[in-house]
Amino acid sequence: MLVPALYPRAGARRIAPRLLVPSLSDSLLLAMLLWGFATGSGWRVLLADGDTGWHIRTGELILQTHTVPTRDPFSFSKAGQPWFAWEWLADTIFAALHGFWGLKGVVVFTGLVLSLGTATLFRFAVWRGANVLAALVATLLASGAATVHYLARPHIFTLLGLTVTLWMLERDRRRETRAVWLLVPVTALWTNLHAGFLAGIACLALATAGQTWNDLRRPREKRNWRAAGRYGLVTAACTGATLANPYGWRLHQHMASYLSSGWIREVVQEFQSPRFRSESMLQFEALLFGGLLLIPVLCKQQRSAEALTVLFWAHNALVSTRHVPLYAFAAAPICAAEASRWWAGWSVRLSRRSIGGTFRDCLADFSGGQQHWSLWVPMVVSCVVLYPWAGPRDFPDNKFPVIAVQQNEAVIAAPGSAPRILTSDQWADYLIYRFYPRCRVFVDGRSDFYGPEVGRQYLDLLNAAPGWQDRLDAWSFDLALLPVEWPLGQLLLRNPDWQVRYLDAQSVLLERKRRPSLNQNPDSTERIHGSI
Repeated sequence: MLVPALYPRAGARRIAPRLLVPSLSDSLLLAMLLWGFATGSGWRVLLADGDTGWHIRTGELILQTHTVPTRDPFSFSKAGQPWFAWEWLADTIFAALHGFWGLKGVVVFTGLVLSLGTATLFRFAVWRGANVLAALVATLLASGAATVHYLARPHIFTLLGLTVTLWMLERDRRRETRAVWLLVPVTALWTNLHAGFLAGIACLALATAGQTWNDLRRPREKRNWRAAGRYGLVTAACTGATLANPYGWRLHQHMASYLSSGWIREVVQEFQSPRFRSESMLQFEALLFGGLLLIPVLCKQQRSAEALTVLFWAHNALVSTRHVPLYAFAAAPICAAEASRWWAGWSVRLSRRSIGGTFRDCLADFSGGQQHWSLWVPMVVSCVVLYPWAGPRDFPDNKFPVIAVQQNEAVIAAPGSAPRILTSDQWADYLIYRFYPRCRVFVDGRSDFYGPEVGRQYLDLLNAAPGWQDRLDAWSFDLALLPVEWPLGQLLLRNPDWQVRYLDAQSVLLERKRRPSLNQNPDSTERIHGSI
């Protein structure tokens, strides 16, 4: 009678260490969160992109109106024209966090999601058979390569979503279960968080193609199309799940037009090929060579899906910097597992008394422990959130004209004035964050929305290209908040029609002394377009 009563206590003794003792993946997550993002320099990195500003304001619009916007609310250049807020759910999350904790909530949440994605990648590599050292090195290389996108923007969800998708696929390849169908709701959620859901669909399609190729390589009598057909059905189901968004199929049409735009590839830096001049690109280069060297090994072992995944993302990463983090997170677990297999095969011949043998045994002992989530993660995150640290009160002043805006708020966003402001797309994002709806902008970070129609005019003004004066008059700008290094800023400083209201080493704020007679009405968008 007494024996069964012991089982709950035994179970509690087994569970307690898992909850109270942090694993290596816990330590990695907390170290990245506290050291990488909770410091002053950390949050400055996360807020280095102005897009965070309009994402927050879009989320606030959604929370206020309980509808997803379909028309542009932020600009005067394309006011009221159709617009896709394709990351509406992430925008809502950012806005809700900002409403409770300000920018502190946004950066802590962003840091947590990025840290969780990195820790999950580490656990995935260990689960695949990598020893902890190889897994840690590969994870840190992937994390370093992905820092180009360590920003408080919705794409943080894609790194986590890609890792989860690849893990679930690999788990199903080893042992088929119904759990792979959970990718359908995961994809539906991902679609409303970020357009990177296409990366998940691509990995599913590559898994289907890999299984099909494996079957084609076998003798006819040994072919079994079941796995390929199964992954084909999962791919089709997940593709159908992407229609579960407020815009339906029109979102896909818009994305296809955006991603195929030659103008976008020409002018948007993250859509251009990477430049191997930074530390993050060197880390990407290490993973790139490692992944490509493994292609023959993977093909020989009939692991076609993994070989195709490495080749596909390697190609896309070399074409567009935007895909560098995706390649790094897709290739890192494969590289770590293969490096561990090579080490195990080579070190097995070493004597236990040798330095190499001792290192091998110690590494095996460290790698034998299970990776789990403990209570330390939610405890530390709660302390970071509740600790009386104000966090960032504004965007970093080394990236944005924070001081200029603070000292000239009455000029930039006077009640009832709605001045037309010419500024950079990044600074326009910041103005949207600071002053919406009191001011409208010419262009901002939504390059998919403005397109070449307005974008080329913006670039001509930026560079003071021939005809810049006509464009300046045609749009009837009232203010110009410009980086001092802009050619246009230098010209307007010497232009008698413009008065300097503020000047420092970073920015210049100018106000037009007299407006041109053309297009006095600030709402005459159609007439402005017709005059250009």
